Amino acid sequence: MISKRTKIFLAGHKGLVGSAIFKKLKEKGFVNVFTKTSKQLDLKNQKKVLNFFKKNKFEVVINAAAKVGGIYANNKYRADFMYDNLSIQNNVIYSSFLTKVKTLIFLGSSCIYPRDCRQPIKEEYLLTGPLEKTNEPYAIAKIAGVKLCENFNIQYGTNYRCLMPCNIYGPGDNYHKKNSHFFPALIAKIHNAIIKKKTSITLWGSGKAKRELLFSEDLAEACLFFLNKKTKETIINIGSSNEMSVEKYAKFIINKLGVKIKINFDKRNLDGTPRKILNSSVARRYGWRPKYSLAKGFVITYNDYIKNI
Repeated sequence: MISKRTKIFLAGHKGLVGSAIFKKLKEKGFVNVFTKTSKQLDLKNQKKVLNFFKKNKFEVVINAAAKVGGIYANNKYRADFMYDNLSIQNNVIYSSFLTKVKTLIFLGSSCIYPRDCRQPIKEEYLLTGPLEKTNEPYAIAKIAGVKLCENFNIQYGTNYRCLMPCNIYGPGDNYHKKNSHFFPALIAKIHNAIIKKKTSITLWGSGKAKRELLFSEDLAEACLFFLNKKTKETIINIGSSNEMSVEKYAKFIINKLGVKIKINFDKRNLDGTPRKILNSSVARRYGWRPKYSLAKGFVITYNDYIKNI
């Protein structure tokens, strides 16, 4: 069991997920949480990362650091997404091993599973089919991280767990016009339409692709929950078990904001994976469950968007 004085390094504390984890650690009274910005420590630099780990001798590491983005960014910056993520996770995981870190949480993504996977997706479906082409480089990098943790566990008996979340949303998300994920992109597009008094918006693809959403604080809770669990599984899916089409998410936001906006679709653009809902029964069996409904999480997220963007 970890204590409130356990020495923890949280990589990626400025991101959507990392900031939620950092907030949760502080709320729960952890007093030895170490963080570094990318300017203070380049996680792609093997020598600097290892020296940092040797100097501080952490007991727990949570790796929420990654180069992330939506379908456009994944497809355009393919080599960058693969190299940067491989470098970051290899340095963090291997430095953890070399400095005898007891417990590590590696955060992945549901995109590691095959494009046309049987639904809901079980952890055992990994590497059973081809990946979605638009985010294949990112997925391959994350799969490598999962397999690195898994094989450290097999060879050296380490306690490295890989949490695979569905699509995450929440405060501090990325709302960039081209590089964001689908849900923050919808929020920004609909909000801007309201501001500019537009009567319609155009979305990429057909709108039929289905996605599962989880509020960032629920994933943060899952990270802390599994820090205190010894599991036989290396990979554990973390999802809400609720899904809708992209079109229905857009209609949900429009209805919540009380406006009338017509939705058009640019079907020349990509849909990505047609459907990906996780089977989170392993996480549920250990006792973890999400607490936030989409309605509640959206209000918090939208208020944060209005305040900060």
